[in-house]
Amino acid sequence: MSSTFTPIAHRLGFFAAAVTVVLLAAYAVTLAVGLLSLKSPDDPIGNPMFSILEILIIVTMPAMVALIVAVHAWAPTRVKTLSLVAVVFMGLLAGVTCSLHFLISTVSHQAAFAGQSWLPLFLQFKWPSVVYALDILAWDVFFPLSMLFAAIVFSGSRLAAWIRWLMIASGVLALAGLSGVAFGDMQLRNIGIAGYVGVFLAVAVLLAVLFYRAAPREV
Repeated sequence: MSSTFTPIAHRLGFFAAAVTVVLLAAYAVTLAVGLLSLKSPDDPIGNPMFSILEILIIVTMPAMVALIVAVHAWAPTRVKTLSLVAVVFMGLLAGVTCSLHFLISTVSHQAAFAGQSWLPLFLQFKWPSVVYALDILAWDVFFPLSMLFAAIVFSGSRLAAWIRWLMIASGVLALAGLSGVAFGDMQLRNIGIAGYVGVFLAVAVLLAVLFYRAAPREV
């Protein structure tokens, strides 16, 4: 543990992990209900589930960024360069995904856009479209890179080892979601969803335990 893991970092880490767990669990339940309501697996999730998912993504991202910042504060000095890279990629994820989901939630439903022939290619969350491609960049590239760099900083205790391997699993599964683009089958993106929703939820739970147990350093 680093000397920069101050009481503020300690409280931030535990609170951010707890909030992330609650919001990701809510997202997972909403996503499951939305998917089960589809008549065809190729259909997009409709409202109100889609709008709820959009809001949950936007409000979850600050907690996830704060969580990785706390990981950076906790990381031993010798690996802080790697944890900083994880923070940068998580910030990129947050910036891209919050921007596009806010755009979809607000602009795409306006009357001025509704009748435009190009709307599905830019603002509709259905492949292929610009916003879908950006979402893939965010969650299947930036997220796994953040996880893989963050995973390297955890070692020593059994709890740290579990966090390390679950972060690696989360990152690898998220990267595997890129196969949806490679094969033109967006059903393959569900592999990535398992990584950044299911496995990362377990990561957040264990990080909450880690930060709860960790003793902050007074400076």
